[in-house]
Amino acid sequence: MTAGRLPVISLLTDFGTADYFVGAVKGAILSVNPQAAIVDITHEIAPQDVAAGAFTLFAAYKAFPAGTTHLGVVDPGVGSTRRPIIVSANEQFFVGPDNGLFTYIYDRESSHQVFHVTAEKFFRRDLSSTFHGRDIFAPVGAALSKGVKPREFGPRISDAVRLPVSLEPEILKNGNVRARVIHIDRFGNCVTNLTRDLVKSNATLVINRKTIRKFRNFYGEDSTNTPFAIWGSAGFLELSVNGGSAAKILRAKPGTVVTLL
Repeated sequence: MTAGRLPVISLLTDFGTADYFVGAVKGAILSVNPQAAIVDITHEIAPQDVAAGAFTLFAAYKAFPAGTTHLGVVDPGVGSTRRPIIVSANEQFFVGPDNGLFTYIYDRESSHQVFHVTAEKFFRRDLSSTFHGRDIFAPVGAALSKGVKPREFGPRISDAVRLPVSLEPEILKNGNVRARVIHIDRFGNCVTNLTRDLVKSNATLVINRKTIRKFRNFYGEDSTNTPFAIWGSAGFLELSVNGGSAAKILRAKPGTVVTLL
């Protein structure tokens, strides 16, 4: 933590806001570190959608200052043998389940380190098998925000779980690029894993036998109700429809192949 600045802890979950879960997590954090500044990234990740949580956390983390601790709790394996982990990357910390939630952080931050949290002294005393967000991740994140080093929570590991879809597209022998949709946002925009270094201004994209050649600088620039490509705020090429859902029109979902010709 930088001197004179409150420690920042971000929260990303699939809990929603109708129940007590988010409030209980915040209470557990403040019980350990009353000085924490808690920031909600979102609690509206679809239930158990680890891939959506991974992208959303990846898209948000660089906006936070050095020293931030990110709690990611999209945890369908809660109570099982899946490991609680801490990831140290980009002068920030990430706390959550070892289920692929931090895959894109691993991909982008090559110097990251991962630690298996085994030191139960940092857990809440009455540990529930169904609420590790409150009983493990919250107090561990709060302790990190107070300056406890990651190695004090458990051993470093090198076999963290990853999602099957990488940030890196596949370069084919004929020079084409096989990319994928890695996220679909609430507007129906299809975020691909294509970056600017791979895409020329006259590029052609093919998805589910539909061809896209139009590139736009902002959504309102197009009024045809047909899909176009646009560079999104996370730095990836998105397929969009102004005022409509590109995902519906293109019959796309996370994992759908997008070929760059």
